[in-house]
Amino acid sequence: MLDNLTQRLAKVVKTMRGEARLTESNTAEMLREVRLALLEADVALPAVREFIAKVKEKAMGEEVIGSLTPGQALVGVVQRELASLMGADLGAEASQLNFATQPPAIILMAGLQGAGKTTTVGKLAKYLRENKKKKVLTVSADVYRPAAIGQLQTVTGQAGADFFPSQPTDKPVDIALAALDYAKKHHHEVLIVDTAGRLGIDQAMMDEIRAVHAAIKPIETLFVVDAMLGQDAINTAKAFNDALPLTGVVLTKLDGDSRGGAALSVRHITGKPIKFAGVAEKLDGLEAFDPSRMANRILGMGDILALVEEARKGVDMEAAQDLAHKIKGGGKFDLNDFKAQLSQMKKMGGLTSLLDKLPAQMQAAAGNANMDQAEKQVRRMEGIINSMTPQERAKPELIKATRKRRIAAGAGVQVQEVNRMLSQFEQMQSMMKKLKGGGMMKMMRGMKGMLPGGMR
Repeated sequence: MLDNLTQRLAKVVKTMRGEARLTESNTAEMLREVRLALLEADVALPAVREFIAKVKEKAMGEEVIGSLTPGQALVGVVQRELASLMGADLGAEASQLNFATQPPAIILMAGLQGAGKTTTVGKLAKYLRENKKKKVLTVSADVYRPAAIGQLQTVTGQAGADFFPSQPTDKPVDIALAALDYAKKHHHEVLIVDTAGRLGIDQAMMDEIRAVHAAIKPIETLFVVDAMLGQDAINTAKAFNDALPLTGVVLTKLDGDSRGGAALSVRHITGKPIKFAGVAEKLDGLEAFDPSRMANRILGMGDILALVEEARKGVDMEAAQDLAHKIKGGGKFDLNDFKAQLSQMKKMGGLTSLLDKLPAQMQAAAGNANMDQAEKQVRRMEGIINSMTPQERAKPELIKATRKRRIAAGAGVQVQEVNRMLSQFEQMQSMMKKLKGGGMMKMMRGMKGMLPGGMR
């Protein structure tokens, strides 16, 4: 995510931190580097100009000049202004969804075709159901794209929310009003209306969405935009902002964008907060947008809070406690436990997702590791364990040559792969023994050997 921009700015940040004294020349040099990095990332020129002007003004202020570590103070200024550019100045409440209305709270989704609107409706339904404990109904007012209604029904079902059926022969305004009536009668707290997208901005589309907006009076009108559009995202945002009273923005496909210009430009152009960011294709790949944390990530400082949240969501605390009791009580760590650990890691978004949230120095340390290869290796290890009998998983010492050949054939791998997996399991087993004896530092040292090549 935002790789190019992060790499450029992380380099600048490192140089700035090392400056014992700030002069006009080294500050100008640093600002020139930041400006180039932002323009390269496809950030809109007006946003770049405003950002550089604010940083320059504060860089020459007393707070930085009088600091004992002016380089670090300047990094703080850049971080705050970057966060401000993405909406931190609007306040924490601005990026929250507003539910202060007579239920159902109506959320209208607008955007171009291909921006990922329908998938985002499913992700948002899942987010609201799981994180806000809301009863959610979705409806599709897209009567033009043949598979749109069916697609929304599928993702809504996967999200565990309710779906209101519509027909391609119905009028969008009638669909929205019928869904609203149904939501009121069945006590839904939130109604999400998916509207039609087009391949370009046209008047008929804008008139139609304005009519739907006028009929149902949504409390939230969210503009869904593809982060990979770059400068085009800015033009689209402006057109939608002129046509509709937008309340916020959802950035999709942020994980696929190495430049990240849209994330820094859309808020500046619309004046509206970015409320959510799509960071993965899966239905749980939607994050509430936090400007300060995103600024940290862009500057290569990582997002440790997001990492902790991922862990909290992904880790089955009950299972973790059961394992701890088992080990403390003298039980043996077996292959069922090992497989459960691999599964927990996958629930946390896999190695690539975890690495993305670490600070730049730690990412650089893992630079030689091929994350895709490491994730494939994890899947292969699961496949090998699945090829074993319940008895073999519970008593790994039974696995000798003939059993290894059978397991390898069942998993479609070479015997060497089975040996490698068993070796890694034994390392983890020995670490668990140390944990039982309270040897936490020994265990941490041992964990280095468990990491994929290059991360040791």
